[in-house]
Amino acid sequence: MIPTYNAYSYGTVWTAAAHVITAIIGTGVLGLAWSVSQLGWIVGPLFLVGFGFVTYYTSTLQADCYRYPDPVTGKRNYTYREAVRAFLGSRSLVMCSIAQCAILWGIMIGYTIIAATSMIAVKKSNCFHKNGHNASCKTSENVFMVTYGLFQIVLSQLPSMHKLAVTSVVAAIMSFGYSGIGLSLSAAKLVSNGVIKGSIGGNSLGNRESSLASNVWNSFQALGNIAFAYVFAHVLTEIQDTLRSHPPENKVMKRATLYGIVVTSVFYMSLGCVGYAAFGSKTPGNILTGFGFYEPFWLVDIGNICVVVHLLGAYQVFAQPIFAAIEDRVSSKWPSNFLLQARYEVKLPCSTQTSWRVTLFSLIMRTTIVVMTTLVAILVPLFNSVVGLLGAMAFWPLTIYFPVSMHIVQANVTRGSMKWFLLQCLVGASLIVSVIAGIGSLVDITKSLKHSKPFQAKY
Repeated sequence: MIPTYNAYSYGTVWTAAAHVITAIIGTGVLGLAWSVSQLGWIVGPLFLVGFGFVTYYTSTLQADCYRYPDPVTGKRNYTYREAVRAFLGSRSLVMCSIAQCAILWGIMIGYTIIAATSMIAVKKSNCFHKNGHNASCKTSENVFMVTYGLFQIVLSQLPSMHKLAVTSVVAAIMSFGYSGIGLSLSAAKLVSNGVIKGSIGGNSLGNRESSLASNVWNSFQALGNIAFAYVFAHVLTEIQDTLRSHPPENKVMKRATLYGIVVTSVFYMSLGCVGYAAFGSKTPGNILTGFGFYEPFWLVDIGNICVVVHLLGAYQVFAQPIFAAIEDRVSSKWPSNFLLQARYEVKLPCSTQTSWRVTLFSLIMRTTIVVMTTLVAILVPLFNSVVGLLGAMAFWPLTIYFPVSMHIVQANVTRGSMKWFLLQCLVGASLIVSVIAGIGSLVDITKSLKHSKPFQAKY
């Protein structure tokens, strides 16, 4: 059987590698220096490399599952969910769908928090520059979250982000922009210090200002942050769908994934380790908003503006699949409902199409989801805790469990064989890491909520 040529797929190993890098490198990179500071000079880099290696290995398994049943001549699976359904059945599809929706919504919450934190950092940076580093520059993050939410309400009415292809290009430029600024500022700080800070055990063993239990929970949370920085399994199949049929997509995707993860891992190691070397035990949770850097204030501002611009579009990348899933479900169940029949013509100057139709249902539903997302972000405005929890939630099911399970079915791995046993060890060990990472983040969120005053200025 000869693979069906997809006339709309012209991607190469280099375009796929670029997509992989863009998908992996995101705002999670800003918390990596803090993660290394919690784990220390040995365990921190070890986990950075370890998560990268495990992600690459399971990505190669997932790449083989693009076609069913044979990885070269089988039928295409255009999305991750289609692959799960083909190999594991409808029950696993339901589990995958729930996990994906929960993670996508969680990322939307996290992005709201991060965007507001960066906007606050811009305002504080200018205040410190004008009034001195000891000035009281308090402001409420709620105003910025609401502002960000209002922008997202407007953007959410777009029928599909595919009509704004420039969004992904801008997001890629912005992510490299703020990551590069964070690395450059950390390197400059390290040179000015004239000494490498940090310790072998990190804050989990050497921080006497906090209790041992608190240090342990923070180290668990740091694992979640590192996991979140490597999560991209939910879009791997979609990236692979952009490739030409010849040579086989799975072989090209494996090479692209290798290039992408190697580049990303080197970048992560650089930023995480240089940031820790510059700040030691005082490493901020977010390298751009923790104010380890005050000057040059304009460069700090540019870095944070890049974060906000990136997240304006990236938010929709995760929101649109949720909107589509709800709309498809409702339209199939109640096709004659008046909310679905009431359509309005809307024009968008920046869109490739002159106008699109908006239903009353989509207007209400999408606005409600964005409002709920913003409200939850206001109630739980904790950058590192939320990022750690998202990493714990996303890494095991999407990056480990489903790719391994699909590979076992596709390769007919015999139950009880050595390969089956090793794969189960990988699944079990990854589950343990995800659970303790989630616990660490939940403990920090619970402690913070006890003293939280969400509608008062804190920054």
